[in-house]
Formats: sequence, C-alpha cells, structure tokens
Amino acid sequence: MTRGFVADLDLAGRRVVVRGGRAEALAPVTALLEAGADVTVVSDVPGTTIADLADRGLLTVRSEGDDGVLDGAALLVPATGDPDLDADAARRAAARGVLAVRPAVPLLPGGDGRGEVVLVGGGPGDPGLLTVAGLEAVRTADVLVVDRLAPLSVLQQVRPGAEVIDVAKIPRGTFTSQERINELLVEHGRAGRRVVRLKGGDNFVFGRGGEEWQACAAAGIPVRVVPGVSSAIAAPALAGIPLTHRQLTQGFTVVSGHLPPGDPGSTLDWAALARAGTTLVVLMGVATLPAITAELVAQGMAPGTPAATVADAGLPSQRDVRGRVDDIAALTLEAGIRPPAITVIGAVAGFRP
Repeated sequence: MTRGFVADLDLAGRRVVVRGGRAEALAPVTALLEAGADVTVVSDVPGTTIADLADRGLLTVRSEGDDGVLDGAALLVPATGDPDLDADAARRAAARGVLAVRPAVPLLPGGDGRGEVVLVGGGPGDPGLLTVAGLEAVRTADVLVVDRLAPLSVLQQVRPGAEVIDVAKIPRGTFTSQERINELLVEHGRAGRRVVRLKGGDNFVFGRGGEEWQACAAAGIPVRVVPGVSSAIAAPALAGIPLTHRQLTQGFTVVSGHLPPGDPGSTLDWAALARAGTTLVVLMGVATLPAITAELVAQGMAPGTPAATVADAGLPSQRDVRGRVDDIAALTLEAGIRPPAITVIGAVAGFRP
C-alpha cells in the first residue's frame, strides 16, 4: 500500500535521512522502511513510536547537531511539521548534493462543525489486513490518533491537511495515558473534526475502545466503530495454527497476560483455564509467560501440551517459536522475542498441515 513520495524510487538498501522524529514523520518513516531503505532519523527528542522503532533496531536516531548525518545519504526527507525548518533542511541537503523530497506539511483543519469519532481496528500490522471501511475512514479523517501497533504505512493515504497524533504506549515504558487519549478525542470532536482512533488489532479486544466510546458519549460526540482483525485470531492463523480444529479442540479462550497469576489485580481463574480443554491464547504475556505457564502446569495442565509464541504477526519480521507449555517461556526468552507477541497453548499449537 506504499504510495506517495517513495512510490517511484528504488530505495532498497539505500541510506535515507528523515529530519524530524515526531508524529509528522511517522508516514514517511514507515513508507521508507516498507521500501527497504536504511533509515536514519534526525531528532533530539524523538516521539514514542519512532523511539520504539529505533529500540527494535529498525532505524537509527541521531542528534540534530550531527554534522556528518548526510554523509552517504541518497535522500533527505524533511518531516518536522514546520515549513521553515523543513525548507532549511532541504537547502542544507541541496548544498551537500543530497536530493530532498518534502512530503505535504499537515495543517490543522477547521472541520465542518459535525464532529465525530471513528474507532478503527487496524488489524495485526500488515496494511493489507486493514478493512476497506477502515482505510476509507483513514483517508477522510481530519485528525488521526494512532499508536505504534497500528498499520502506520497507511498514513501515506491521509488527505492533505490531516493532523496525526502519536499516542503510543510502550510496555513498561513511555506511554500516553488513556485519560489523555480520551481528552484528545473529545477536544477534536468538539471542534467539529472527524477524528479517527487507529489502533492495532480490534479496538474492543483489549484495546480500551469501550472506554473511549464512553468518554465521547459522555461529551455528546457521535461514535462509529469499524471492527478490526484481532491479533488473537490473526497471529495464529498467519503462523499456520488454527485456533479450532474438529479433531483437536472445540473452542478457544483469549486472556490478557498483563498481570501474572497471583497478582491482586488478576481476575482470571487459572485452574479452570488449565482444565478447560480449549485452545488458550495469551495476549500481552511476554514478560509474565514464565509465571503463567508454571501456574497452568501446577493446576493440572499436561507439561507436554503443545505451545507456540508468535511475534510481529503480519509484518516482514514475523517469526514463531514452538515448544511445550513447560518450556515455551524459556524458548521465547532464548529467541529474544519482545512484544507484540502472543502465545497459543493447546493441541492446535502442534498442528502441521
């Protein structure tokens, strides 16, 4: 789905510098990564999503004062959101003989006075798995409120003048509070703008979409929902694991692993889950997987029950680790898997066509 300023450029393996590390840079950065470019972002204070991409080794961040940042660059993309800064960066690049391509600068639209919020589930990460209705919402939005697990390359599809707001949440790291996200939706909706809340997966499956709807409804702002493909279903399927199989299991259960067994805040009955006989899908459980699997075995689940962890589902970096419930936590750690990832436990995790 990549289009726009990189569509006709062969950038695979070539070094591209992006000036600016905030929300305005998300669209060009993700398009460049999709094109296979070696991306360097120049920013003293990169936004949460750009910082996360750098932490995952997908791009490099260098400081504003680094005079050698353009050395060996094939292209400069000014994306600060400030026309004067972007123009200055383009002039400096031209003086060094580096081509500069400037995406459209987002300007805050005035809105048509009929504000609404559209909660769009973006699917597991591959922009091709975003629904047609979801893509249409992105294309017609005045304001997009996005996080790091959304299919960010679709931001190349936004109309001129749309504002993009990065509200990424890093597990046990930097985050925008849910209260602030709710406030942003209400503020822009009240200003008469069409606001799209674009998340990964489905907004209503551990996506806090219900809370966002409640906040908007309390403020009198109309809300529409565009369901997305939940990673709970998509990740196993993309790894070749059917959650149900007539000869193996007759159901599946999806749980959050954010809190480990025994945590005062956990409401899950792990003993019942261990005995249920259905496929168990654990979301947000990379850090707590050792405690979860140990509890399941302690509560009677057979240690040899097949298990698999699937990471980065729907992305080029997708990979999976297969094992048993008694060793999948160790195998996941050994493989260096980090969120986003899910773990599937049950007979289907050993499925082979």
